[in-house]
Amino acid sequence: MNNQAQETREALGARLRGFRKDAGFTSGRAFAAVTGWQESKVSRIENGKQNASEDDIRVWCETTGHSAEISDLIATVRNMDELWMEWRRQLQEGTENRQKKSLPLYRKTKVFRIWDPSTIWGTIQTSAYAESIFEQVSTLYESPADTEAAVARRLERQSYLYKGDRIFNVLLGEQALYSNHGGSEVMRAQLDRLMAVLTLPRLSLGIVPRSAPLALWVGHAFSMFDDKLVMVETYSAEMSVTQPREVDVYRKAFEFHRQSAVYGQAARGLILAAIDHFARMGRRNRD
Repeated sequence: MNNQAQETREALGARLRGFRKDAGFTSGRAFAAVTGWQESKVSRIENGKQNASEDDIRVWCETTGHSAEISDLIATVRNMDELWMEWRRQLQEGTENRQKKSLPLYRKTKVFRIWDPSTIWGTIQTSAYAESIFEQVSTLYESPADTEAAVARRLERQSYLYKGDRIFNVLLGEQALYSNHGGSEVMRAQLDRLMAVLTLPRLSLGIVPRSAPLALWVGHAFSMFDDKLVMVETYSAEMSVTQPREVDVYRKAFEFHRQSAVYGQAARGLILAAIDHFARMGRRNRD
């Protein structure tokens, strides 16, 4: 996590150095004279040795004629040290606390954009499916086994599907219908749950068929909250994206995936085919 923050700090410094040179300030000393700063401060910021404050960003951009970049760079500064949150650190007291932290974000978000190519989105999971996921999490990160409490917190998020004026735009890859978490009976119940949420008025559920022509490579799962925050999960950490320019990239990626998705009866047909697959699997296991 610290390495990621340092790399971002160095990249920011290099960008600010470019602004300075483009504006005709050939040395840090000349720039310092105009801003009233110490030359050493300019050098430390440009070389990633010192964090730039929000005021520093404003002065730098206004002095070099890059005022249009202020909002993006301030977002970078605010998120610098929280760019990556290592899972082992987040889950050291168990998975329930991480689920609890999601609730305030859900309360204030109006429009959700969710893309998951291989797993059912958490807010529409059944308790048994979620239990299987959390057991895997506890095993991988060797975190305290508080599965029951974590599942309860995750299911608490589902209340937001039914209240307020929130809009949920959810895209799943067809593989998510077949990724087996918990066995055939758990999967059949989970897929039945998907059939039920298809009727929710403020939830739009699309499925990207495995054979669909893709407008964009499948990539990784992400959750977008309004146009302000994108959460990306990797095996080792959770990344928060808040820089407006980067958030917009994820918005565009979501729209590209939506071009490949099917809805309504077509989506229902894919889910029914997956239900039949697990029904046949269950019969084979019993035989």
